[in-house]
Amino acid sequence: MTSIREGKGRYSSTTALAVNAKEADIDIALWQLWCCFRRNVSMWNPGLSSHLAYTNAAECARVRAISKERICDREPAHHDGFLIRLISGEKNFYNCFANDIVNRIVQANEAGTTCTMILPVGPVPQYIKATERINREGIDCSNLVTFNMDEYAGKDGTTAPPDWEGSFATAMWRNFFGEIREDLRPREENIHFPSSANIGDYSTMIEDAGEADVCYGGIGWCGHIAFFESHLGEHYADLEEYMQARGQLVELNLMTIMQNALHSFGGDWSWVPPKAVTIGPRDIMKARDRSFWLDGMCGFQTNMSWQRFIARLAAHACPNKDVPGTILQTAPGTYNIYEPVANDVEIDMS
Repeated sequence: MTSIREGKGRYSSTTALAVNAKEADIDIALWQLWCCFRRNVSMWNPGLSSHLAYTNAAECARVRAISKERICDREPAHHDGFLIRLISGEKNFYNCFANDIVNRIVQANEAGTTCTMILPVGPVPQYIKATERINREGIDCSNLVTFNMDEYAGKDGTTAPPDWEGSFATAMWRNFFGEIREDLRPREENIHFPSSANIGDYSTMIEDAGEADVCYGGIGWCGHIAFFESHLGEHYADLEEYMQARGQLVELNLMTIMQNALHSFGGDWSWVPPKAVTIGPRDIMKARDRSFWLDGMCGFQTNMSWQRFIARLAAHACPNKDVPGTILQTAPGTYNIYEPVANDVEIDMS
């Protein structure tokens, strides 16, 4: 039994119907009727909260109805090189992620070139596995150049100091850089973190490094990539302008604060910083490859996942500036989903 399942290179029946619905200008009520008929559920439509940046109810209903079996299927907007993969097994998921990182370093060493990566802080387990392999195999990382994608900032816009336990820079040194043997470790001048001091030039720093060979990341509850939040889309006239947005200081979306409170701050939303510095869509899309990893379970012993719907929306909704993750569809890259995250989106009151 294969542990990795990839897209089948076809359009799903829900996608085909959605395209036809748009062409025929079928209204939201008819689309919801179709979804209810397929899944034998109530037709009641509560509407969408005014707090949400993305309010296309018909598209939400369409992607919600995409089953686990069809989640790897292609959409009309998908770039030929955009691939959705399901990966089973918690250990296997992080091993695949770790090997993706290490294999790129090895390939660059063999080619005699630098390997430039944009890195997230979360998930974390892959970094421990990557350092174990690097140390075990004696893999030289002196040609590795890294740019972390974001960092928390306080109300005044000043980024978190290294001695604060929630600092992303501190977490990266604790879980990745500092765990690599000193003789194999990347040069310290090649390890970059965004800050309130350099965020105005951070995109230029990536550009001056020759752009990233790969940008790693995940998808936030509001659809963010890095900390480029869903509500930021309102500041851009269209998707083309949005895709050119560079690194900047941002106000965190309320959904992001709640998400991070749950998985990193013991549920304490008052402890989550209100702002962050982050790379922009331009930096992600200028990378030569993108590798995104979605593991958003509410504990690996449960079937609950906060990421189940947004994983579908980012991968299958028409690319737009209110769900930042949707722009990944328009370029080559892999979109790796931990298999339980892909389970069907259902109401479960048990």
